Amino acid sequence: MGTTSEYAIEAQNLTKKYGEFLAVNDLNLKIKKGEVFGFLGPNGAGKTTSISMMVGLLRPSNGKVLINGKEVENTNKETIGICPQELVLWENLTCYESLKLMGDMYEVTNDVLNQRIEKLLKDLFLTDKADTVVSNLSGGMKRRLNLALAVIHEPEIVLLDEPSEGLDPQSRRVLWNYIQSLRDKEGKTVILTTHLMDEADRLSDRVAIIDHGQLLKLDTPKNLKKEVGEGDIIEITLSDSGNNEEVITYLKGFDDIISVIELEGKINLRALNAVGKLPKIIGTLEESNINIDDLAIRQNTLEDVFIELTGTGLRE
Repeated sequence: MGTTSEYAIEAQNLTKKYGEFLAVNDLNLKIKKGEVFGFLGPNGAGKTTSISMMVGLLRPSNGKVLINGKEVENTNKETIGICPQELVLWENLTCYESLKLMGDMYEVTNDVLNQRIEKLLKDLFLTDKADTVVSNLSGGMKRRLNLALAVIHEPEIVLLDEPSEGLDPQSRRVLWNYIQSLRDKEGKTVILTTHLMDEADRLSDRVAIIDHGQLLKLDTPKNLKKEVGEGDIIEITLSDSGNNEEVITYLKGFDDIISVIELEGKINLRALNAVGKLPKIIGTLEESNINIDDLAIRQNTLEDVFIELTGTGLRE
């Protein structure tokens, strides 16, 4: 009797050690079928190690993984499509030949394969590059082809490891639209690792925030942003960052200030009705002859959630 599960992937107590180093520490999570699931965290946080174990590329030191309710070892390899961070391409084949070769490896029948190739080239804006040799493609095109190769066999689960790394904004937009269509039009489960906040925020139905191999939070982007608290962020850059400490101490004395910290040389102030407090802040600094170089106000982002959880920004 076949087991059906509403979860595409379940990780149970996943742990990975390299000698003394704990890369992933007792990770438990369930990824629903048909969702885009984001793994967010700084480089070196254990994202790639986690997902490599979850799709059976890497054996955990402890714990287990279920895919569609079955142990990962017993899963048909074709269930999953993997788009790794490092490009895996045949430099001397054309885009078309690359996709044909990959499709043949997965034993996709010819008529189906030709249709798929045509559609993928179109969806990823590579149609006019079909007969271009891979070595002549731009970086953005190579990355898009890398993704096409991962899904040529129509896997149920698509794994994308830092898909936007080094992409120009235009390629990123194409990629994001395509990832959304994998979920919305094809019902795929997409797992995404990223350290780009806006990418996680825009694409993910749910986000797992990971740092030092541990799961810090798991929720929808909207709930995560709510959780950091109301209020806006004011970022102040002083002409002389030597004054930061003194100004931070002063700002902490305000009413309704949620937090004030120094981050990457700037003063990061979270407050309710931040705009209303600006005149007083600016006035007082001017009286003290402290010059402001730059000042910005913005709403909460996932980055703020991360800062709140870890005390550091995402790019260390």
